[in-house]
Amino acid sequence: MRFSSRSLPALFAASVLMVVSVPRHAAADRQLGMFEGQGNVGTVLHPGSVKFDPATSQYLLAGSGENMWSTKDAFYFLWKKASGDNVISADVNFLGEGRNAHRKAVILIRQTLDADSPYVDIALHGVGLTSLQYREEKGAATHEIQAQISAPLRLQLEKRGDYFSMLLGPRGGKVEVAGGSIRVPIQGEYYIGIGICSHEEDLVERAVFSNVNIRTLSAAEQAQATLYSTLETVSIDSTDRHVIYVAPERFEAPNWSRDGSYLLFNRKGRIEKIPATGGTPDELSTGFANRCNNDHGLSPDGKWLVISDNSQEQHESLVYVLPVTGGEPKRVTKNSPSYWHGWSPDGSTLAIVGRRNGDFDVYAIPATGGDEKQLTTAKGLDDGPDYAPDGSFLYFNSERTGQMQIWRMKPDGSSQEQITADEYNNWFPHPSPDGRWIVFLSYGKEVAGHPENKDVSLRLLSVADRKITVLAKLFGGQGTINVPSWAPDSKKLAFVSYQLRP
Repeated sequence: MRFSSRSLPALFAASVLMVVSVPRHAAADRQLGMFEGQGNVGTVLHPGSVKFDPATSQYLLAGSGENMWSTKDAFYFLWKKASGDNVISADVNFLGEGRNAHRKAVILIRQTLDADSPYVDIALHGVGLTSLQYREEKGAATHEIQAQISAPLRLQLEKRGDYFSMLLGPRGGKVEVAGGSIRVPIQGEYYIGIGICSHEEDLVERAVFSNVNIRTLSAAEQAQATLYSTLETVSIDSTDRHVIYVAPERFEAPNWSRDGSYLLFNRKGRIEKIPATGGTPDELSTGFANRCNNDHGLSPDGKWLVISDNSQEQHESLVYVLPVTGGEPKRVTKNSPSYWHGWSPDGSTLAIVGRRNGDFDVYAIPATGGDEKQLTTAKGLDDGPDYAPDGSFLYFNSERTGQMQIWRMKPDGSSQEQITADEYNNWFPHPSPDGRWIVFLSYGKEVAGHPENKDVSLRLLSVADRKITVLAKLFGGQGTINVPSWAPDSKKLAFVSYQLRP
């Protein structure tokens, strides 16, 4: 989606344009509008400036700076101090063609004025790319969530506790949720405002900010909430995220197609398909199966779709297979409840989880149907089985030690071995197609089960040395990565994050 530009109001009369430095009292109020201070953050060759027009309440910012990225920033910043939960919004337009396509006009919240401070901003780039950028802690690398919307004219950044959200829209118009929220612990008093970075240390760029508004979220806004779901991808190298699709309702559990061209997810009991580049989802025909849950996936050859559906018999989940293009499902499991989680690399076997005699365990069953074979017998919940791409192991999660951790076993159930042993409750291990990585979902140790709407992390385990790194911190849980969601090239994976918004 692209918002068309509109002409700016007449620019500032010379009699009211003033280049300012440190504000003082009433004179400062006239020079800085609603803001309290201004200045350069980091090292810049050309000091920035602001010209404020009281008649139109527009701010013309000029600034240089090599970049706002990596472990330190260089830009011009107009700010006020704030605390608690706040919203900042503004209409933004660059002036001139610009030399660098990635010049940035930003609205932002920043812990300090240090060049390496934790911060969150919405950065409108000269090329139209718009991102929620953030640095989680002092001196850390910057990451981003790229919006699906290009070249918006209105930006809105919201802070709710440790979570920050990006909303975008047309000039002066209604904004819409444009990406997943991110969790950054900016606490106590902080700086909130607008800024500009030329992305060229020897160049000054300019942008106009109008209809600027900063307000505190009311208690009523905080209490009433609507759930938004965001389908995203994340790069395992940079950990940068990209928004594919957002909707004000719950959807869950993406699968990436074998050719990388599309993604599947479930919503309202149906399976939907969306291009990997974004767009409008289409519903896939699943016949009588109209209560599909979040345990679904694709065969190794990409020709078949397996679903878990609650529409039949006692409305307990059963596993079915149908053509990936849609059609009438063929029942695989005799017993219920049964939930699919993995497909063997040779296509012959499904790994499922079933409750039998009051206990959930991992079972293997022929993909064409037949008798199931029990693979786990330990007391406590065993769940989330998924095959290594060479078929050597079946990874799963188990609470047999008293805390949910990642395990693996041979496909016949032998040689069961614990893989993780840390302070988190770890769920749903998914090996990458190249066999180098295992992604899984981590809850805090106080969280039982795999509920929805919790603070969680996507974490990545290196199979070679078992080193674990964090890919993303988000609001999610149930529905985030219940099923395999790797891109075919093993460079990205898909997931769903959630927001509760007024």
